[in-house]
Amino acid sequence: MSTAATLPDHRLRRLFLAVLMGCAGAFSIWLFRFVLSALERFVDGSDQGLVAAARLMPLWQRFLTPCAGALAAGLVLALAARVTRGGSPRPPSDYIEGILVGEGRLDPANSFFKCFASLLVVAGGLAVGREGAMILLSSLVSSLLAQRLAPKEDWPLLVACGAAAGVTAAYHAPLSGAFFAVEVIMGAMSPLIMGSVAIASVCSLLVTEALSGPSVLYSVAALPAPPLALYALFVPLAFVCSFVGSAFLKGMDRSKALFRTHCKNLPGPVRLALGGAMVGLLSLAVPEVWGNGFSVIQRCLADPPVLYLAALFLAAKVLAMLVSSGAGAPGGVFTPTLFVGATFGLIMAQLFSAWFIAPEHAPYITIICMGALLAATTHAPVMAALMVAEITAAYTLLPALLLACVLASAMARRLHGVSIYGLARGGVPA
Repeated sequence: MSTAATLPDHRLRRLFLAVLMGCAGAFSIWLFRFVLSALERFVDGSDQGLVAAARLMPLWQRFLTPCAGALAAGLVLALAARVTRGGSPRPPSDYIEGILVGEGRLDPANSFFKCFASLLVVAGGLAVGREGAMILLSSLVSSLLAQRLAPKEDWPLLVACGAAAGVTAAYHAPLSGAFFAVEVIMGAMSPLIMGSVAIASVCSLLVTEALSGPSVLYSVAALPAPPLALYALFVPLAFVCSFVGSAFLKGMDRSKALFRTHCKNLPGPVRLALGGAMVGLLSLAVPEVWGNGFSVIQRCLADPPVLYLAALFLAAKVLAMLVSSGAGAPGGVFTPTLFVGATFGLIMAQLFSAWFIAPEHAPYITIICMGALLAATTHAPVMAALMVAEITAAYTLLPALLLACVLASAMARRLHGVSIYGLARGGVPA
């Protein structure tokens, strides 16, 4: 049979496998959420969320919980290094490296241990996101399925489908899931790539909503399209966010360098526990530093705190994030970065409301800064704009978000050439 005759069959097979990757990724993340909820109930004894639980804890427990979670995660990672030591070279345990240089293969043991360690640090209250482990787990499942069901040349694409499914299931955001795979991972767009990751994202959303129900991540009052005059404010805000995002990335660089320099003789579990102890100390004064920042983002959008509280939350949370990352805590960066954008945007909104914009326009500033700062750190402007529009259902702001995110990403690339995903892989540009 000719190549032309078999081509449609190859495309249909890839699309069928993309459907499978989307469904399998969504189900794996549903299981991850179930285990994480049980672990959090065991740690804090409630279903109120990490920040609410931290407020109710006695101070000694609020200090020790992040330390214990980090120590347990460090021991898991040390066990992983021991179990996987020696032998032939192993595939990577980072899903982006697995797709770009690992031919779509991921190390099952290392990846599983990393996901489990991330569960422990998240449940312990360290300032990292849970979505990193979710995307890794979804990618791992896709890699294992691809190696059994698909020819080798399709493995990277199918693992990218798994990563897209992971973002979608974590955030109920299929468009940003697809563009995450295209902009952050593959770095290129083609009908084959876009079609496959889009199908995987949609299937992931359907399975997620079947298991958990439909939802928008953050509850925001319906917003009309912003007045045209506000666009004159969105442009300088985008550039300011690019400087804030670049400063944040440089802070992460510096934090990791400090831990490498001053803690190089400490075993990995002790170094992680030290980072957990620092987060615990911060939480004695500001319990909002616990976790990925979800509840504080919701508060910034629906019931904004006063200016000094927003500034306190931002300063304490950034410090906790830098300490957690520098100590080597395994976890995601999406939601913590959204936290920085939301609190910084709220501060800008309150300042502008006091000077020259109407108070009802303040939510626009908060949401625009969320997107622009995410774009500045990920260098993925379309994904960032779609992500913020989907998780807030503020689709009327999508044109403004696209403008701000493109500008912030372009400037941030000039200020700091490596994205936050490059930093996570030791400075390798995405």
